[in-house]
Amino acid sequence: MNHKTGIVAEEALQKLKEGNRKYVNSDINSGDVSRALRAHTCSNGQSPYAIIVTCSDSRVIPESIFSAGIGDLFVIRVAGNVIDDHQLGSIEYAAEHLGCRLVVVLGHTNCGAVDAAISGDPDGFIAFITDEIKLAIGNEKNHFKAGCLNVQRSVELIMHGFDVLNENTKDLLVLGAMYHLDSGRVDFFEE
Repeated sequence: MNHKTGIVAEEALQKLKEGNRKYVNSDINSGDVSRALRAHTCSNGQSPYAIIVTCSDSRVIPESIFSAGIGDLFVIRVAGNVIDDHQLGSIEYAAEHLGCRLVVVLGHTNCGAVDAAISGDPDGFIAFITDEIKLAIGNEKNHFKAGCLNVQRSVELIMHGFDVLNENTKDLLVLGAMYHLDSGRVDFFEE
C-alpha cells in the first residue's frame, strides 16, 4: 500500500494533539498557508496526515483547531458529524489513495444538530440528520453526553464499514473527540 505521508496513526494523533495545544494558546492560525505550499500541493498533490469527520458548524474549523495548513488534513464536514455512504466513501478515498491512517470523528459542544435531535422532530431534509443522531443518543437529554454518544456512534459506523473492506483500510485508527467551543480544547476518546 502507498502510505503517501509515511506517518502512522499514532504519530498523526500526536501531531493533532500538539496542534491543538498551540491553537488553545494562540490568537492566530500557525498552519502553513503560504503561496509556496499552495503551488507545491497544486503541482504534487495532497498528503494529509489525518482524516477529520466533523460538523458543518462555522465555529468548528479543523485546520485552525489543530494548527494545520494546506494539505495537512482531509476534512469531511456534515451537520452533526453523522456518517453515511458518502462519508465512508470519502474516508476510503483518503485512506486508500492518500495513505491516511488516522480518522477522527470530531463532535463539539453546543451542537445545533444534537440540540435539534433532543428537542423535537424537525421537518424536511434536516430530519435525515436528526434521525441518525436520535439512533445514537436514545433518550439522553444532557447535551454534552448526547454529543459524545453521537460521536461514538459515528466511530462505530466507520469501524463497521471498514470491517468489510479490503486490506487497505484494516490498519486505520478510528477514534472520537469533542471540541469545546468555549476553550478551544479537544478531548480525544482514547481507549
